[in-house]
Amino acid sequence: MAELSFYVHIPYCVKRCGYCDFNTYTPSELKDGASLEAVSGDYIDAVLQELNIAHKEAPGSVSTIFFGGGTPSLLPAKDLGRVISAIGQQWSLAENCEITLEANPDSVDEQKLQGFKDAGFNRISFGMQSAVPHVLATLDRTHNPANVERAVRAARSVGFESISVDLIYGTPGESLEDLRTSVETALSLEIDHMSAYALIVESGTKLAGQIKRGDISMPDDDLMADMYLLVDALAEKAGLSWYELSNWSKPGHQSQHNIAYWKNANWWGLGPGAHSHLDGVRWSNVKHPTAYKTALFENRSPIHDREVLTLSQIADEGIMLPIRMREGISLKNLSNVQQSKAEPYTRTGHIDPEMWGQGTLQLTPQGRLIADRIVRELVV
Repeated sequence: MAELSFYVHIPYCVKRCGYCDFNTYTPSELKDGASLEAVSGDYIDAVLQELNIAHKEAPGSVSTIFFGGGTPSLLPAKDLGRVISAIGQQWSLAENCEITLEANPDSVDEQKLQGFKDAGFNRISFGMQSAVPHVLATLDRTHNPANVERAVRAARSVGFESISVDLIYGTPGESLEDLRTSVETALSLEIDHMSAYALIVESGTKLAGQIKRGDISMPDDDLMADMYLLVDALAEKAGLSWYELSNWSKPGHQSQHNIAYWKNANWWGLGPGAHSHLDGVRWSNVKHPTAYKTALFENRSPIHDREVLTLSQIADEGIMLPIRMREGISLKNLSNVQQSKAEPYTRTGHIDPEMWGQGTLQLTPQGRLIADRIVRELVV
């Protein structure tokens, strides 16, 4: 049977961070004066309704389940566990099925983490972002940096098999030494995986408004490049090897769920605004939680739009996705013209010449800095 992954979107946050453009909502944004319990009480029921639709359309063995958001860890473990149980009842779970929870360090304690572990989660990813107070303040993050260490220690004590932290670099006002502090702090924890993403300023966010008014300014491209190379060097030194452009892990602790995305495998996104891909067809759900729940409770599809990928799109994604990964692209999958465009980068230090000689296009750290530029040359 074909392997299938599930993404479960939990669209709730206590507070909207200044840089956030994700499809998330605070309770007051959904209903004046409402509590989280009031706006989310029937949400899992709607997710289970969509799961029934998925069962009819997407058979197979489930290899990964990922709860993202939003802040999934705000919901009770028993509610999230209902989704895991329903998937296990309607599909066969692959041996060692990876089941991941995204969590805000402030939203969990040892008792709550034990509940998540008992519900079936075996991997957890904490939103650390930074260990430097002024950087967190610019990002409008609410968590106490010290709570990250506490949360990681508690997750390990209750038996989570893989623990990850997420960092953001390139925040206005962040120096290279600030980033060094954050990365070294993260690597001093008992983690197996680290993600580090360059800050992208999305229009319409609070942060974008601050930059537009000139209150703060973004770091220049040279500093951003130095920041990425610093993350890579520190991670590798600590025994976490890069396996995807923004991700480093100890052996055997790569995010199998995210690898499924980068390999363009089949996945079903449950929840408002969630995206899915099944055998060359993509679709996304309506974005607002109320519209999503209403559609499902009225036995209507929550799908907002659908796209059948063309052969050209599939070919382009066969370059755009694997080039991000350590495995790289087999030269057999590139035309002679594409190989002739890529080959000069083996002499400029952007593509590993030894791997090229073995038949694989693999980016060097410097090459990862210009991955988008190389992709543009290969897909045109």
